Amino acid sequence: MNPIEPSGRETALEPNLPEVLAEVEEVFAEYERALVDNDVRTLDRLFWRHECTLRYGTGENLYGHAEIAAFRAGRKPQGLARTIRRRSLCSFGRDFAVANIEFAREGDSRVGRQSQTWVRFAEGWRIVAAHVSWMQP
Repeated sequence: MNPIEPSGRETALEPNLPEVLAEVEEVFAEYERALVDNDVRTLDRLFWRHECTLRYGTGENLYGHAEIAAFRAGRKPQGLARTIRRRSLCSFGRDFAVANIEFAREGDSRVGRQSQTWVRFAEGWRIVAAHVSWMQP
């Protein structure tokens, strides 16, 4: 059953088509491996190479792929390991998805949160917006 927009028209944004969700699961796992391994090349590839791409971090606001890549290149690779406590992935239609996680880092009592917006382009799934923040316990 397709969702109905408020106008009453059917949309092509059916949530969680199994084959699409499987693709998003795969690319999200690739991102997570690259993050904890500090594989900057893969991280750069998974972000859309465009000035509209953004990443709000815990201490920085990055606008455009160039700023995000510069941040990654200059970041210290220590302390990147984390445990995902809760995860929510949802696709809409065939070309749009969101990924949200709660995570923990050893020795830190705060709860980390990460949100990503993924869009499928000709070159594959890419993150167009991301947000990372901490919540006090």
